[in-house]
Parts: sequence; C-alpha cells; structure tokens
Amino acid sequence: MSRDQKMDPPAPQAPITDAGMLLGVRKVSVLMPGIIVFAVAFGAAASAKGLSFLETMLMSAFVYAGVAQLVAMELWRPEWSWGAIAGLAVVTATVNARMVLQGASLQPWFAKYPKVLNAFHLFFFTDANWLIGTRYQAEGGRDLGVLVGAGLALWLVWVIATGGGYMLGALVSDPSRYGIDLVMPIFFAAMIVPLWRGRRGTVPWVVAGLVALVTARLVDGYAFIIVGSLAGAITGAFRDDAA
Repeated sequence: MSRDQKMDPPAPQAPITDAGMLLGVRKVSVLMPGIIVFAVAFGAAASAKGLSFLETMLMSAFVYAGVAQLVAMELWRPEWSWGAIAGLAVVTATVNARMVLQGASLQPWFAKYPKVLNAFHLFFFTDANWLIGTRYQAEGGRDLGVLVGAGLALWLVWVIATGGGYMLGALVSDPSRYGIDLVMPIFFAAMIVPLWRGRRGTVPWVVAGLVALVTARLVDGYAFIIVGSLAGAITGAFRDDAA
C-alpha cells in the first residue's frame, strides 16, 4: 500500500444523493406546521417591534436561529447600548449552545464527508435536522442528502412564513396567547420518543430534565438549556465508562 493510500481516508460511498434529499424533505414534512406557526409568530413580533420587512426577512434568511430569534424579539428595544447588545448576544448564544452538543453527537457521521459540504449543510442545521439525523443514522442511514434536503426545505419554509407573519402584523405577536409556544415542544417530544433505547438511557434523561428544571427555577434566562444538556451528557459519559 502506498503512502498516499495510507494517509487518505476512504471516501463515503454516497456523500449526497437526490434520493436522500427527497427523503429528508419527506421526513421533515411532519414538522412543517410547527415551523410555519413559529415563523409567523416571529414575523409578527418583528413587525410589532418596528423592524422593516427587509430587516425581518434578512434576519430569518441569514441568522436563521428559530427560537433564538423569538427570544431576541422579546429583548428587542428601540435604542441600543453596547451593554444591551452584549446581553442579547449572551442570551442568544446560551439558547443556541445546545447545537454544540447536537452537532457533536453526529460528528462521527459528519466527519466522513468533505468540510465544504459540512459547512454548507450545517448552516441549515436545526433541532429538527438533529432529530431526523439521529433517527436516520440509528436506522443505518448514511446519506447526508437527508440532512441537506431537510435543512433546505425548513429554511425555505421558515423564510416564506416569516414574510407572511410580518404581513399579519401583531395578530400572533404573543405565541402563548394562542398556545403556539406549545407546538414545537409537542413535535419534539413526539420525535424524541423513537430515540428511546431502554432503561440504560433513563438516568441521563432524568438527570438532564431535573437539572434543567432546577436551574430554570434558580437562574433567570436560558442557562437551563446548557446546564441540563451538560448534566445529561456527563452522566451518560460516566455510565458508559462504568459499563
């Protein structure tokens, strides 16, 4: 075997296929109603806060942060100081910190693909992609087209629905008033159930939930997302080492 053959990792057999992208679109279609409702709520909230239509659309297209965008609207103000900007950055970074753990959980899959392809699809990476990818990988799937297709479909729907929400104005600017804030948690709960792997996963799940609840009661803001996730991950790691 030559030196080049030893240094170059084997290329994946199916880096990305059209069939995989279509499969991703089908898998994510069940989440579309919740995504649309949340995007409409964000667009309406942005309109109520005084953002222009262009600013709102650009935020959804290029920031594309889902829940973090709604959180940002809650903290939005007509006049900004450097302290307020820093505070908003910390809060949104905290909300999005879960993506670090989600990406790490799928890294063994991602690592087999070119960095350019990973950089592209990770821009569209969301909670929904992670749930879909985790289930798909657990079933033996390896075609990254599933994540690319799901991500592109979600992004497109999010941007379009944001525009519709902006046009509706303040009609659904308060998601909790209509129970909209419960839509995504219900979808995520339904998607997570098939990931259950028996009693072995009980302890990390329970620890993560309890720590997150306690943190939410004791600490203002969204620190419970990071603390709960880390508690569950560390617990799971120690249990794996002890096995």
